[in-house]
Amino acid sequence: MNKISANDFRGMIKSGYANLQNNAEEINTLNVFPVPDGDTGTNMSMTMENGYKEAMKCTSDSVSDVAKALSRGLLMGARGNSGVITSQIFRGFYQYIDGKDELEVKDYSEAFENGARVAYKAIMKPVEGTILTVIREASWYANHDYQNEPFDLNTYFDKLYSYSEDSLNHTPDYLPVLKEVGVVDSGGMGLLKIIEGFKLYFEGKPVELKEQSHEVQVNPALMLENDEFGYCTEFILRLESSIAESFDENRLKRKLTDMGGESLVVVKDEDLVKVHVHTLKPGEALNIAQRYGEFVKLKIENMQEQHSTIISNAQKEENKPEEKTEKTPKKYGIVSVAAGEGVTQLFYDLGCDVVVSGGQTMNPSTEDFVKVINDLDNCENIFIFPNNSNIILAARQAQSVMSDRNVEVIETKSIQAGISAIGFFNPEVEAEDNVETMNDIISNVYASSVTYAIKDTSFEGVTVREGDYIAMANKTIVASDVNQKTVIEKLMELLSSFEDKEILTIITGEGSEPEITDYIEEYISKNTSFETQIIQGDQPVYSYLFGLE
Repeated sequence: MNKISANDFRGMIKSGYANLQNNAEEINTLNVFPVPDGDTGTNMSMTMENGYKEAMKCTSDSVSDVAKALSRGLLMGARGNSGVITSQIFRGFYQYIDGKDELEVKDYSEAFENGARVAYKAIMKPVEGTILTVIREASWYANHDYQNEPFDLNTYFDKLYSYSEDSLNHTPDYLPVLKEVGVVDSGGMGLLKIIEGFKLYFEGKPVELKEQSHEVQVNPALMLENDEFGYCTEFILRLESSIAESFDENRLKRKLTDMGGESLVVVKDEDLVKVHVHTLKPGEALNIAQRYGEFVKLKIENMQEQHSTIISNAQKEENKPEEKTEKTPKKYGIVSVAAGEGVTQLFYDLGCDVVVSGGQTMNPSTEDFVKVINDLDNCENIFIFPNNSNIILAARQAQSVMSDRNVEVIETKSIQAGISAIGFFNPEVEAEDNVETMNDIISNVYASSVTYAIKDTSFEGVTVREGDYIAMANKTIVASDVNQKTVIEKLMELLSSFEDKEILTIITGEGSEPEITDYIEEYISKNTSFETQIIQGDQPVYSYLFGLE
């Protein structure tokens, strides 16, 4: 077979997608860190699924048209860094074969090499030892061989697959961290599976999609219980001069917690104290606070009413015709990414217009961001806070797609950085001033976390066993033990050594324990001068997130 029709091209795409999807879980396990956030296989398969579906919708007899549909589907469905790079590879492929109704071996050979070039150009700081290296080396060697002595399509894909496999096996030579942990690059493995699927199709053995168990997607708003809501109470208190110097934030926190306060944030700045608390008894919270001073600013919102509105809208959304409503023009629209009810609510409280559901293990797609940008059509400027290093590229790609809008991506690589950056957002100043300020804030945030290990490994001298609790600080494992408190003790020792830091934000998630949280608060109080704020985040994967600034 030396000439490829549109039908064969569609069959090739289906086989490549199926082979990737069938091996997604295996790819997910190729995680450098032994934490439950391996998502490369999931991201790449969901990206390819979107591209595959668009390609199947295209009934044209032109390969160029099908490749264009594939490229567009991949672009909009791209999730995670690996998904974005995959979309760029096939974007470059399409650019080369644009206008061709059929493909020859030479077209494939040149198109994949062009895909590698386009993918490299799309990444600001390409890293070798990744999917980029695999497509660059494999496509170059396969094309080099073809130029020296042309061959048929089956031979081409044999070579492309073989060179991809060789390149993948050498990724640990580029990235010592892969060698230390004993894995190859997960994105490169995903690409290898796609190419293998292509190869098998042209051998007459197309890969069929195995039956997958799909979870029903439910609007999170409909899953929340009524008793989870109360009043979002915020106020700024000016302390009485007699107690301003000796005022203890922790004492006020304990009192508000004892009366049932949740999602609690207390921050003191000289004689002013800013408080955010969710409570069923806002009057009682105000009575407690007023003992310390007078209110400068006060806001109480009924979250039950907000929730009822959300439920009503969610239930009607599917069947209700779209209505055009007049929106008030705004200078800024703020978009953040978060997982966990408490963290999500906090971002809304900080002024976000939209919080996109996502984070570790489930990254939003380019299209998710594009839809949000379109919805915020009344906003002159839009700021996106990805809050995860694996979401930044998708946000950047959405920014590129929506080049007619003023979209800024603030490269927050953690929830902690996102909270700090948005906290300093000033709606009264120009966009460039906000960008400069928030980037300065981000660079000052030291993010650490506590989670659990999903496999045995050894990393930078730390031995980890499956099921252990592990503490991570700025992408380094600093402790591992079967006892969560032991791990946190070691992390607290590290954090307390930062004498130039002032504020410690603690976000409790699934797996956190009240006695452990009390221990952390007591340790910080006795051993540091940090101002501490504790937020009930309810985030998955990480029992504790710490942001030190």
